[in-house]
Amino acid sequence: MLKKFITLQWRSFIRSASFQTNLALKILMGFLALYFIFVFSMLGAFSYKIIQEQLNQDPLMVLNRFLVFYLVGDLVMRYLMQRMPVVNIKPLLSLPFSKNKIVHFSLWKTVISFFNIVHAFFFIPFFIVLLTEGYPAANAVAWLVMVTALIYSNNFLNVFLNDIDTVFYTVLTALLLLAGLTYYQVFDITQYTGPVFTWVYDHPIWSVVPVVILVGLYLTAFKYFRNRLYLDDGLKGKTSTVTSEDLTWLNRFGGLAVFLKNDIKLIKRNKRSRTTIFMSLAFIFYGLLFFSGGIEVYEGPVWRIFAGIFVTGGFLFTFGQFVPSWDSSYYPLMMSQNIKYRDYLNSKWWLMVIATLLTTVVASFYLYFGWEVYLAIVVSAIYNIGVNSHVVLWGGAYIKTPIDLTSNKKAFGDKQAFNVKTLLLTIPKLILPLLLYGAGHYTLGPNFGYILVVVAGLAGFAFKDRVFNVIEKVYKSEKYKTLVAYKQKS
Repeated sequence: MLKKFITLQWRSFIRSASFQTNLALKILMGFLALYFIFVFSMLGAFSYKIIQEQLNQDPLMVLNRFLVFYLVGDLVMRYLMQRMPVVNIKPLLSLPFSKNKIVHFSLWKTVISFFNIVHAFFFIPFFIVLLTEGYPAANAVAWLVMVTALIYSNNFLNVFLNDIDTVFYTVLTALLLLAGLTYYQVFDITQYTGPVFTWVYDHPIWSVVPVVILVGLYLTAFKYFRNRLYLDDGLKGKTSTVTSEDLTWLNRFGGLAVFLKNDIKLIKRNKRSRTTIFMSLAFIFYGLLFFSGGIEVYEGPVWRIFAGIFVTGGFLFTFGQFVPSWDSSYYPLMMSQNIKYRDYLNSKWWLMVIATLLTTVVASFYLYFGWEVYLAIVVSAIYNIGVNSHVVLWGGAYIKTPIDLTSNKKAFGDKQAFNVKTLLLTIPKLILPLLLYGAGHYTLGPNFGYILVVVAGLAGFAFKDRVFNVIEKVYKSEKYKTLVAYKQKS
């Protein structure tokens, strides 16, 4: 039966309309996976000696102290990046497959996920080093069983957290808060969690507890999906009170007001689009890595512009790059109406401009690090408005990825988002401002570098109409390909 399921999945893959794109992406992701496997393997093999020499402490005890952050961080990364397995049950329910086997197959697809396997390349080499260093075999095995069970528990926890945003953001906030308190030695949670993991190592019999937790989560997940394995499940929505919004303050934009109101309502009411707001806020604090001096390699002058681009361009990158995919569910209807592409694109552009300006104001707390830092942020904001806002709209014409507005999955790495054209368009978005600033900084000084970046942004703003003529032609030429892509469900 398992062989039959695998055969069906393979045929679905090779017969897909986007088979060539899928295959190229699989190869690319394969090389990326090999890189992470190499990194994790090296860390597992040499971290014991590094910790022992640098900290002069028992490496296992140090790892146990910070294992809680490793596990919670793994859960957060899973939520953001791990794709949930999808099985098209409609054709299977009419075939001689029991529902139990369908659910078991779906859950076991998550077990062999790369997000589970990659951890083995760290912990197994570390486990082997423990044995060679004379640690008792029974205790080391119990410790490895505990870690493995907890990692796979994260796998099934992620299945449930997939549709519960509140829990995820609560966990993420708690993780960041505890990490900050530990870093500044206000409250060290590792003093309480480390002994728990060490207790399991000292008393191997207690390794049964995480295994029982894992089995319980698996059975719970199985029961949850088994009870919902029906075609009509979820068709009945929850009844709730609805409030209307007129957003009259947008009427000043004239004919664009209709599109702007629609986009703002879309962002507020849908799960995936709301995620872009949280991601934009996260991008604002990304600059702390560069401006606080916490990481020495990021202290170069050119990195200021790099950080500024991300600090002010969070919404632009997370929302703008998926235009018009946000409207994929009703895009065919829009294309059958008397709607001008220029008005549609202008509304998206103004939305990104407003978000960039608001982000720049919010990022004013960077003045704490000096006016030069905030100047870099303002300069980057001008470049984002004048150049990058155009580039992401241009690139959106080639990203034909239909978006499920009820889900925030696939926020990273949609298969159709990877193609040569979109990769080439990253040059003016990230590399060009760095080159402009670097050319000015290392010739006539930093102020001249800022001037070059600002001039590029103002030039983009000045020639907006001509640039939009080009973008509009691209959207029109890609119109029917986009419509076909939005009809693809596999």
